[in-house]
Amino acid sequence: MKRKLKRIVVPEWGLQITSLRERLGINQAELARRMECSAMTISRWERGLLQPSAEHFIQLGNLAYKSEAWFFWEMAGVRPAKVLEALQTSPRAHRLSGTPQHIDRHEDGRAVKPGRLPLVAIPLLKAIIGSHGQPGDRRSSLRAIPASSVLTIPVSWCPNPAYTSLLRVKGCSMEPVLRHADLVAVDSFQTDHRNLYGQLVVVAHEETGLSVSRLRRYDTLDVLEAESRQYDPVILTKATGWRIVGKVLWWISGTSL
Repeated sequence: MKRKLKRIVVPEWGLQITSLRERLGINQAELARRMECSAMTISRWERGLLQPSAEHFIQLGNLAYKSEAWFFWEMAGVRPAKVLEALQTSPRAHRLSGTPQHIDRHEDGRAVKPGRLPLVAIPLLKAIIGSHGQPGDRRSSLRAIPASSVLTIPVSWCPNPAYTSLLRVKGCSMEPVLRHADLVAVDSFQTDHRNLYGQLVVVAHEETGLSVSRLRRYDTLDVLEAESRQYDPVILTKATGWRIVGKVLWWISGTSL
């Protein structure tokens, strides 16, 4: 009787490392030289058998273009908000900072006339997030997900437009707040637990993918909960594998689209 071999599913970070190496036009040995590790280690990364350390994720981000660098940096635990905060409080930033004049513009570059509401284009990503307790697309970060289209919305709806994207919800565990097929706007700049208690957040897990839950704080524990009490809460720690990837800003009913 033949034994059925278990198929190994390569995690998103493994695919992203392969994609980065191929875009750089180098082999595993050359990437290993740049990362100061062995070619066997690179091979294990790309096959999903070994997850890079935080230091190696940062190095990978340093090799990547800006559009993909944050995927690796976020895997290392680096938060955009903390980086910006550090830059804004550095002596050099104060010396270089002036008082720039802000001019709202249309997408074609024309200045918005006074009285008109400035708009911004937000990408609708090709990904599904499961409501709490239900699996979503297996993604570790929102930054590597391509967009299917864009929606133009008032810029005042997005405190961080460059970090805001739209995703569709699957499942009903967050009813009556969120319903199946709703579109949620997610701000991936806001990931600090301390500022998100009581808020809806999008979280990622290597096995169950993207999910939307409500973040609560009980004594010393951060807990992810569904609106429906039929679903068990989940403790949010590194040990359980869950990671916040963004705050839900607002949502659009799927029945209105």
